Amino acid sequence: MQLDGQVAIVTGGASGLGEGTAREMASAGAKVAIWDIQEDKGLAIAKEIGGVFCKCDVTSEDSVIAALGETKEALGTARILVNCAGTGTAIKTTSRGAAHPLDQFERIIKINLIGTFNCIRLATTEMVDLEPMADGERGVVINTASVAAYDGQVGQAAYSASKGGIVGMTLPVARDLADKGVRVCTIAPGIFETPLLGTLPEDVRASLAASVPFPKKLGIPHEYAQLARQIVENVMLNGETIRLDGAIRMAPR
Repeated sequence: MQLDGQVAIVTGGASGLGEGTAREMASAGAKVAIWDIQEDKGLAIAKEIGGVFCKCDVTSEDSVIAALGETKEALGTARILVNCAGTGTAIKTTSRGAAHPLDQFERIIKINLIGTFNCIRLATTEMVDLEPMADGERGVVINTASVAAYDGQVGQAAYSASKGGIVGMTLPVARDLADKGVRVCTIAPGIFETPLLGTLPEDVRASLAASVPFPKKLGIPHEYAQLARQIVENVMLNGETIRLDGAIRMAPR
């Protein structure tokens, strides 16, 4: 599928990987809807790229349905969904006599995993009613996991579980949608420049970059966005999780 003229939804599009993806898709001619809870940033980026902003909580059915309606009214029905909305935390399973707070585990699962599926199930229900394009294609879904799905570090039980769930559902959801002409892939980034990483001291960031086999640097959102664009454009990419990590395998700490 070529991006030019297509409607693309990018969740978490107001910053980080989502912002990079929104900009890349808009540069290729897509009409982009940024879904995010960061209203000021989202509105500014949407204006800059000629798209629209929808304030959206991906964990809420009502919020996603409303965002779909706003997107459809402004741009048309989306054929592309990129799920970048997510968050993380660092809490050990048990530490200093205290158990991992259950509500914190549930919060990460709800945002990262349930939020991703919530957007998939509702957006693709609209996609499958669209007229098929070349190769019978109706739409493309791209999810964001993490290398933590495979190499979770100390304190990442909740985050790794949420991202492992995204990896685990990629193939079955792709199979669910195959006869409808909707493809589903997931990107599992390594260590990337994101707002969360930006809070770390420079020496820690340099150490993380040096731990990448090659290239010895932190990934940038544009590199994630390049892969997202390739997934959209290459009809044979389906049901797959692709590590985008410079060959890193995370150590326990």
